[in-house]
Amino acid sequence: MLADTIFQRPDEPRARLISSIVSQLHLYVAHAQHIGESFAARYALGHADLHALLVVMEAELAGRPLTPSDLRAELNFSSGSVTGVVDRLEAAGHVYRDRDTADRRKIFLRYAEPGVAVAREFFAPLARRTEQVMRGFDDEELETVQRFLTAMVGTAREHRDELRAEASTARRIRTGRPKKAPESGSGTAPPGT
Repeated sequence: MLADTIFQRPDEPRARLISSIVSQLHLYVAHAQHIGESFAARYALGHADLHALLVVMEAELAGRPLTPSDLRAELNFSSGSVTGVVDRLEAAGHVYRDRDTADRRKIFLRYAEPGVAVAREFFAPLARRTEQVMRGFDDEELETVQRFLTAMVGTAREHRDELRAEASTARRIRTGRPKKAPESGSGTAPPGT
C-alpha cells in the first residue's frame, strides 16, 4: 500500500517504481513552484496573485473562463480578497474583466494579451525543454502519461477539497457559527444534488 511506503525505501520492484514516481512528482512540484516564484518576483506578483493568474490562465486555455465567484471558490478566498487579487492583476495588465454577451450581469476573467506576452517570454526556455522531453515519447506513451496525470490531479483535488471541508468545519466549531449557504454562482451545489 502506497501510504505504508511513503518516506521509506520499498523492497518490491512495483513498490520501488511507485515510490520513484511519487518522488519525481514531488520534485517536479517543488521545481515548478520555484519557477513560479521566480516569475512572480520578476513581475511583482504576490503568491495569491500568481495562484489566481495560473487558475485564470488554465481555465481560459480549457475554454471555460472563470467568473470572480468561480475564482473565489477555487482559491478558497473571501469575495473581498478575490476582488483585491483581480484588481491587482488587472492593473498590472495580466487579466481583464469581460462581460458575458448573453448575460451582461455575468463577468468572466480573461488572460490579457500583455500578460500573455510576458508569460510567453519568461516561460519560452522551459517550453523548449518540455517539447524536447515530449519528443522522446510516442503518442501512445503520451496518452498514458496524460491519463495518469489527469487521475493524479483529480485525486489531489479531492484530497484538497476534503482538507478544506475539515478546516471549515473546525472553524465553525471553534467560532460557533452555522454553516453558510453557498453564494449564488459559486459553482458549488448543496449536498445531495
